[in-house]
Amino acid sequence: MVAMAEPGAPDGARLDFRGAMSYGDYLDLDRLLAAQHPRSDAHDELLFIVQHQTTELWLKQVLHELQGARRAVAADELAPAFKMLARVSRIMAQLVQAWDVLATLTPSEYSAFRPSLGDSSGFQSYQYRAVELILGNKQPALLAPHAHRPDLHEPLLRLLHEPSLYDEALRALARRGVPLPADVVERDWAEPRAASPRVEAWLEVYRAPGQHWDLYELAEDLVDLEDAFRQWRFRHLTTVARVIGGKRGTGGTHGVGYLRGQLDLVLFPELWSVRTAL
Repeated sequence: MVAMAEPGAPDGARLDFRGAMSYGDYLDLDRLLAAQHPRSDAHDELLFIVQHQTTELWLKQVLHELQGARRAVAADELAPAFKMLARVSRIMAQLVQAWDVLATLTPSEYSAFRPSLGDSSGFQSYQYRAVELILGNKQPALLAPHAHRPDLHEPLLRLLHEPSLYDEALRALARRGVPLPADVVERDWAEPRAASPRVEAWLEVYRAPGQHWDLYELAEDLVDLEDAFRQWRFRHLTTVARVIGGKRGTGGTHGVGYLRGQLDLVLFPELWSVRTAL
């Protein structure tokens, strides 16, 4: 039977979905909207849950894009990587703005449900750790909170031992004949990368962008990404400071102190130092 349009319905809109896929079916909304389980009677706990669940959904998309971009760069297919990296920067802008909503929590409102969080902490976010690893923040100790979950720990361990997105960008430069030290192109990928004055490849790219236009664009997309990532970190810090002040975070973290230290992390160091050298 063909459903007839009803007054007020969009022209041609289907109104009978028996045996057909609907919007809610496609998005699995029954499960998605049933995944919020406040553990207190505090009105504001739902906001806290929704904020973090939506962040995790965006992080899932960020990982999808970063993994795709890394594969594209490794295959010398830079054009698709540009779109993926630009999309990640836009997502990070969304996440920065999301802190504005959480910042509406006052210390009193947060304190009303904070005991319900137990030992849970954003520090334990598996996806956030995966993002950090693929961006080059190689710190094995950060995998420890997931040691009890092999299904989470093993993929993180693989990311630890794989080249980061920036490692692949440097290898792409080397394949183009831009001079790079051998221990930059092949090394123990699980070791953190320190800024190296020997990595002058980007200087060659920036001094002659017309000759290396796609590498130049890759460099700027990476700078955009790190810029957006830093803004997200800073907004996280200021929101936490506004809500809990100098208290320790849940899960035993140092709260604002830990987040302030993270602001000093530089993911793509030579892309920033090249600006001084030009």
